Amino acid sequence: MSLFKHKDITAKPALNVIVVGAGNVGAALVEQLSKEGNNITLIDRNTRRVAELTNLYDVMGVIGNGASYNIQKEAGIDDADLFIAVTDSDELNLLCCTVAKRNKKCATIARVRTPEYSEEMNYLKDRLGLAMIINPDLETAREIARLFYLPTALEINSFAHEQAELIKFKVPEGNVLDGKTISEFARIDNSHIMICAIERNGEVSIPNGNTLIQAGDMVSFVTPRKKNKNFINMIGFKSNPVRDCMIIGGGRSAYYLAKQLIHMGIKVKIIEVNPERCERLSVALPEAVVINGDGTDEELLKEEGIETIDSFVSLTGIDEQNIFLTLHAKKVSNTKVITKVKRTNFKDVISELDLGSVVYPRYITLEAIIAYARARRASLNSNIETMYHMYDHRVEAIEFRVAKECNKLTGIPIKNLKLKENLTLTFINRKGKIILPTGEDEILVGDTVMVVTTNNGFNSIEDIIR
Repeated sequence: MSLFKHKDITAKPALNVIVVGAGNVGAALVEQLSKEGNNITLIDRNTRRVAELTNLYDVMGVIGNGASYNIQKEAGIDDADLFIAVTDSDELNLLCCTVAKRNKKCATIARVRTPEYSEEMNYLKDRLGLAMIINPDLETAREIARLFYLPTALEINSFAHEQAELIKFKVPEGNVLDGKTISEFARIDNSHIMICAIERNGEVSIPNGNTLIQAGDMVSFVTPRKKNKNFINMIGFKSNPVRDCMIIGGGRSAYYLAKQLIHMGIKVKIIEVNPERCERLSVALPEAVVINGDGTDEELLKEEGIETIDSFVSLTGIDEQNIFLTLHAKKVSNTKVITKVKRTNFKDVISELDLGSVVYPRYITLEAIIAYARARRASLNSNIETMYHMYDHRVEAIEFRVAKECNKLTGIPIKNLKLKENLTLTFINRKGKIILPTGEDEILVGDTVMVVTTNNGFNSIEDIIR
């Protein structure tokens, strides 16, 4: 059974996208992909849920099993450019994509979370012909592990095959940055960084040389990976990796995180209330200390060393528990805290709480898929390599590959480019060398270029030109 809505035809080329799964991630994909002007069809067995989303967004809906070829035919698989399966079942997602590959030109993406499958990700991707397998629990763990490498940072995102990093931190009172303009700081700075976004009193801006930095500002900067600690040390922050970590909750994210931290030489203690899960974790992670107990028990936390631990991560399945545990950890210790939040509503309230670094697994999944969709939609002259949203999706950081010459862009000094407002070019990656550009530098074919902007929906590097 189909639920149809009228589609607006826009002049800009659009992708025909089928999304299977009307859960939280599916809904977020439908919202963002339709907002960017693509033609979306949603498949799910839940009639009520499909009706809600088709009424809310300008999309089509089909009721049924997304692995059924007849249902996929009804959804328009023969004309689809992109097929995304994000149901709660890994096996169903993989089966949906296998059936969808009957359309040779349709790229397929599956969400897969089971640890056993994640270890075979490359094999499955190759054998099933998938464009991407996304594992939100694994990607969440990777994001948290990066933060432990540089504990002072609130966010760390990698670009240029991890040769460059985008790092966010809060400016404390009396810091060397407090009361200086970016130009003034640049004259005394030899640590090779570029400040590219600032949030103050809830407002986000792309700064210029005259922008004054103040205590309390949330500042994001880009730097070659090898130089990040130079800057952090220079402004008086701690740059040593953490030595040990307490994890509350023993789910998939905790397993992936513990595995990575142990590989990094960090001691791990996991507190999990389910005895069967504790037993499985003890077998899978013999180097970790696994405690069977209630992670919300203050006495247990104290007994296990919360007051002296270097880092604390709450990875339970309940957002409220994660938030309260983080606030408790900050009250009783000076530990580095990271909070996992599944829901994306009430972000304004959450941002006002002192929760340290907050990770949203849903956004991690969403951004990887949206980046791929934009790259597929883009012109042949360029491609999106990496994309992150910052400051509650008000800022985009996009790394583009420049594949062909463009007479408005390539071979022209940056100072002579007619760039759109509210953006900055943060680095040029040329054959593995990270260049923080000046007005004299030029963009060349073969480069990747990172742009930070408050504009939305850039698909191509050419979009940065007025």
